[in-house]
Amino acid sequence: MARHATAPSLESPAGSGTGPPSPVPVADAPPVTGPASGAPGEREKVTRVVSAHINVFDRLTEIWRSRELLVYLVRTEIKVKYKNSVLGLVWSMIAPAMTLAVYTVVFGIFLKNGIPNFVIFLFSGLLLWNFFQTGVIAATGVVVNNAGLVKKVSFPREILALAAIGSAGVFLFFQICVMAIFMLAVGNAPAWGLMWLLVVGFVPCVVLASALALLLASVNVYLRDTQHLIEVLVGAAWFWACPIVYSYRGTVAPKLAEHGLTWLYFLNPMTPLVMTFQRVLYAKTGMVTLTTATHPKEQLLPSWGALTYVWADAAVLGLGLVLFFVGMNVFGRLAGNFAEEL
Repeated sequence: MARHATAPSLESPAGSGTGPPSPVPVADAPPVTGPASGAPGEREKVTRVVSAHINVFDRLTEIWRSRELLVYLVRTEIKVKYKNSVLGLVWSMIAPAMTLAVYTVVFGIFLKNGIPNFVIFLFSGLLLWNFFQTGVIAATGVVVNNAGLVKKVSFPREILALAAIGSAGVFLFFQICVMAIFMLAVGNAPAWGLMWLLVVGFVPCVVLASALALLLASVNVYLRDTQHLIEVLVGAAWFWACPIVYSYRGTVAPKLAEHGLTWLYFLNPMTPLVMTFQRVLYAKTGMVTLTTATHPKEQLLPSWGALTYVWADAAVLGLGLVLFFVGMNVFGRLAGNFAEEL
C-alpha cells in the first residue's frame, strides 16, 4: 500500500511568484524523470519514501473512513459471483440446502452412525467452519487477483482482505436461513436460552479470520505458494482437527484424558468456537440414545455451563486480537512494494 509522503520542494520558474507546491500523496505524485542537461525549467528528481513505522490506529481510522468502499467491494463480490445467473442469490440458499439433503441421505440411510439428527450436529459445526475457511482462502489471494486495482488506485489495501471476510459473512447468513428451515422441518429446537452464545462464538471467529486474512494476503504477494499451501492446510488438515464430523465428548475427550493431553486439543482456536455453535444448535448435552445396538447411549457434547464457553471463546478473542495487530503491522510494512511485486 502506498504511504503518504511529502514530495521535496520544487523550484518555481522565474517570475512565477508561486511558492513551493503543497504536499502530494505518494500514490498521486506524478513520476519525474531526470532533467536534460541545460534544459530550461529543470526539476530535481523526486525521491519517494515509504515509512517502515506503521501506526495501527491510524490505519484502522483510514479503513473506517473508507467503510463505504468496503461495503461496495462486498456487494460487488456477491454480484460478480452470480452475474448472468437466472436464479441469482437464490443459489446461495440452494447450495446449502442441497448439502443438507445429501448429508441426510448419506448419514441417514447408507452410513448410519446411530446419532439422532446427526445432520444438524454436523451442519451446526460446518456453519462456522465454512465461514472461516471461505473467508481465509479467498482473502489469501485477493491482493494478487486485484493487481490492476492495487497498482492504479490509492486506497487502504487492507480493505481487499477484509472484504473477502465480509463476503463470507453474507454467505453464512444464507446458510443459517437454510439451517433454520431444516431444523423447523425435522422438529429439532435449539437452546433458545443460549442463543446469545452464537454471537459470543461468532465475534472471535471474525477477528481470527480477519487477522489471518491480512497476514496471508500480504505474504502471498511475495510468496505465491502461500495460497496453495493455505488451501491444503485450511481446506483439509485443519478441518479434521475440529470436532465437526465427530464428537469431541464421545470420541476425542476420553482418549486424550488418558494421557493428560486434553489441553493440546484446545490449542486449535476453532475448536471452542465450533463447539459453541453445536451447543446452541444441537442442544443435547446429556446422554443421547443411539439407534445402534452396540452402543445404545453416548454423550456427544460436554456438559459445560454457559460461562465455560464464554471463557473459552474469550481466550480465542484475545488470541485473535493479538494476531490482528500483528497482521496489520505486517500488511502495512509489506504493502509499500505491492505495486512493484505485482
